[in-house]
Amino acid sequence: MNSTNQSSVKEALNEKSGLQIWWRLLRPHTLTASIVPVFVGTMFALTRSEINLFLFLAMLLASILIQAATNMFNEYYDYVLGLDNEKSVGIGGTIVRDGISPKTVLRLALAFFGIAILLGIYICMESSWWIAVIGAACMLFGYLYTGGPYPIAYTPFGELFSGFFMGTVIIGISYYIQTSVVTASVIWLSIPVAIFIGAIMLSNNIRDLDGDKENGRKTVAILLGRKNAIRFLAFMFISAYSLTAAYVIAGILPGWSMLAFLSIFKAADVIRKFRGKTNSLEMMPAMAATGKTNTMYGILIGFSLLVSNYF
Repeated sequence: MNSTNQSSVKEALNEKSGLQIWWRLLRPHTLTASIVPVFVGTMFALTRSEINLFLFLAMLLASILIQAATNMFNEYYDYVLGLDNEKSVGIGGTIVRDGISPKTVLRLALAFFGIAILLGIYICMESSWWIAVIGAACMLFGYLYTGGPYPIAYTPFGELFSGFFMGTVIIGISYYIQTSVVTASVIWLSIPVAIFIGAIMLSNNIRDLDGDKENGRKTVAILLGRKNAIRFLAFMFISAYSLTAAYVIAGILPGWSMLAFLSIFKAADVIRKFRGKTNSLEMMPAMAATGKTNTMYGILIGFSLLVSNYF
């Protein structure tokens, strides 16, 4: 690809040099998937007991670091396997467009994992060493998502594994380190959040469908086809909101949690932005809107739990 075409891609993606190169490497639009579960799990714990602020902050930072490292592994291995090039969207582009050494990206990912391990040791010392086993499983998933001989991201199970580990497991850990128990209620509560996180992955795969298909991936989006994948994404949103309403009725969530339905307008916007689009750049706004939907829903659920604790 010549420099003129490369510049046009960078312009279309609004990519700038300097510190923004490293910020893009983190893929900040995906970090909501690591922040929301910790916030929701901790706020749910607050309805049961007082919380340890330092444990919350340690868990939040560890979760962000693992997510960011996972994104870096994705950047590295997709480059090594020849899946990313200068035209690729939805990536940091630090290797293929900014010339950052692949080994630098890999080392930074491992460094982030190392810091997360140190935070995990502190969390274990304050709660239970069983957290180390679960945390190690989460980190292994982060690596195997795009690394290893059979990357999960190339299979139909990416959304399922992402939702489970980043949604249910992280919410469960965040709740447990504050309360020393895991209840059925917190597992139920985690399901809508897990669905929204899976929706971020599905949105990503809808956008990348053509390129993924050419490279032999078998994602849900590819198996269903673009139109049906968009319909399935809408079904996921409907399921998450339906479960939220059911939890309010059942008393698992407080009445304040109906505030989360304010995010439904952003979810509808995702589907509108996807429909009729086939170009990856055209679908970038829909991808961004999916992350914003997860953020809005998670913040509103967490806020509703916080407010219900005092009113």
